[in-house]
Amino acid sequence: MVSGSEVVIFGSDYNATDNERVDHFMESISVLDMFKIGVGPSSSHTLGPWKACTKFLEKLSGRLSEVKRLEVQLYGSLAKTGMGHGTDVALMLGLSGFDPVTFDVETIDETIDEIRRKKVLNLNGEMEIPFDPSTEIHFLKSEILPYHPNALRFVCEFSNSELIRETYYSVGGGFVVQEGDDDRSETADVPLPYPINSAADLSKWCRVSGLPISGVVAENEKRWRTEEETKREVLKIWDVMSNCIYRGCHRDGILPGGLQVMRRASTLNRRLLNQKEYDNYHDWRIAIRSGGEGFAYILDWVSCFALAVNEENASFSRVVTAPTNGAAGVIPAVLQYLVTFREDHCHDLVFKFLCTASEIGSIFKKRATISAALGGCQAEIGVSSAMAAAGLTECLGGTVEQSLMAAEIAMEHHLGLTCDPIGGLVQVPCIERNTMGAIKAITASQLAIHSDPDKAKVPLDAVVKTMWETAQDMNSKYKETSDGGLAVNIPISLSEC
Repeated sequence: MVSGSEVVIFGSDYNATDNERVDHFMESISVLDMFKIGVGPSSSHTLGPWKACTKFLEKLSGRLSEVKRLEVQLYGSLAKTGMGHGTDVALMLGLSGFDPVTFDVETIDETIDEIRRKKVLNLNGEMEIPFDPSTEIHFLKSEILPYHPNALRFVCEFSNSELIRETYYSVGGGFVVQEGDDDRSETADVPLPYPINSAADLSKWCRVSGLPISGVVAENEKRWRTEEETKREVLKIWDVMSNCIYRGCHRDGILPGGLQVMRRASTLNRRLLNQKEYDNYHDWRIAIRSGGEGFAYILDWVSCFALAVNEENASFSRVVTAPTNGAAGVIPAVLQYLVTFREDHCHDLVFKFLCTASEIGSIFKKRATISAALGGCQAEIGVSSAMAAAGLTECLGGTVEQSLMAAEIAMEHHLGLTCDPIGGLVQVPCIERNTMGAIKAITASQLAIHSDPDKAKVPLDAVVKTMWETAQDMNSKYKETSDGGLAVNIPISLSEC
């Protein structure tokens, strides 16, 4: 059970226990749990708190007219980097009742400016209450609740002076749990024909069924919805990803937040295309392919794809957690590489890639973590690179064992990667790290395809275990706090962070 009544000082190292990982082992995770459509810049600091607001509003159902006052308390990493990660923005939008999947991201600034100017919040779009974000959202940077570094607490006072407190934890990838509940996804208790808690389980079920990884995943998904519905929703995920790439490759300017980071994807896009003409995503992809297949050319495009997504993510645009927002560019970049340079674009290929990738991500979530606040950037870029490597390997004709090997290689070379965002913004070094994760995924896939998995020295389960142990050993200042690493060695002053 999630418990968080005690407050401890954040200055000491925070480490969850091995027992907390055991709680995940029987969890059933859908591909649509691992890939969520939302708004940047952070799945744990933006999308998670936004979803927590939705859950809290459900608690207030029938009593909204009685609400007199509301405040939000942020703890740990949410407090340390919440301002730069847009947590305050997410809270105001979430409490207003907006949906992160459908909300018009182009109106974020005017919506937030109006709340700050009027100091009034239209709770769930139904009840206006006094709300000054500068005094009602508290960043408690010296405190952390013991269950997870990403904690937020709603304190609500009703007109009869009754006071309620509800605490939630944003545990990574947009997954949210309430204090007192099990740390499991909403689909966790669905019994599956092929229950998977480890890479060994996945390998076994593939052998027994004769199916590839994506086939096993597709069979499990039938317990939640029809095959047609799953394919439609997964392709919708890719539609958002590919639109994000295309949009990011055609937007210039400076990213928000005070670092004055220039967008680079659009400049690189123009340079690589060398005045080729196109009017839409399909023609753009053909124009890219017509430029050749030289190593440097393809390398530049993979980097461009990843940059585009994470520049959009940093701009509060619409992205897909893959498995997080901070690592949202790796999987789209590798999949875009696949359908542009390696195989003809087809829906079946995209479906196979994303299903395979999701299962690798779910294993890391169950047996380790996908939260940078808990495991550093190895839990985000490392996991996304492993996911992409496995998906790419299956789509290129690799065996099940080669796909697992590719995932292992990708993670092995991200072990120990810290999370040290400068100014608490998901920009430096986060955006470039997505290019590195994508390239490593492609390299890992190529190595695995040309290797004999029977001769591999390190199984995927061993590297998952190692990643979790590394996360526990890692000093808390390297876990999305901006208290260490590049965040303290770059002489930049940000008044808003």
